[in-house]
Amino acid sequence: MSAGRLSYKDGGGLKERIRKLDDHKGSSKPVRLVVAALILRETALPDGSQREILVCQRRANQPMSLKWEFPGGKIEPGETPEQALVRELDEELGIAAVIGPRVAQIRHKYRNGGAIDLQFFVVKEFSGTLDNRIFNAMQWSPLSALPTFDFLAADLGLIRDLSEGKLL
Repeated sequence: MSAGRLSYKDGGGLKERIRKLDDHKGSSKPVRLVVAALILRETALPDGSQREILVCQRRANQPMSLKWEFPGGKIEPGETPEQALVRELDEELGIAAVIGPRVAQIRHKYRNGGAIDLQFFVVKEFSGTLDNRIFNAMQWSPLSALPTFDFLAADLGLIRDLSEGKLL
């Protein structure tokens, strides 16, 4: 059930509030602005070329532990989404990425009342060697195999579209 107010109209047309599910009185949690990279590579397989994507698993001591996600993070004040993603990929993976087009934007509300605005950008080029600096694990996966990973709730619609070839 989404947060909000349940109400009904009586015979006189007045709205009467019957229950509030989310009463923050103007102090609701701000929407966190987040960016993530869809880092792609082409791999030659016996049946032809296949596109793979880098997926990363959160550590056990992090919130939403051991869930899979795409690398990225919070946009800091004064940064563009692209600048934030370049910074995050350097911090998390030790690479200097060339940020491609934004291919998706999702706003997700969590049960705890928090919300994120998540922008996904394609990355096909980077310099440096991938270095796992913060994740429990990271691996390349065929797009079609993405639904086999336990991804964060905010990513699930995107995972479906990627695995079905609807996005890239």
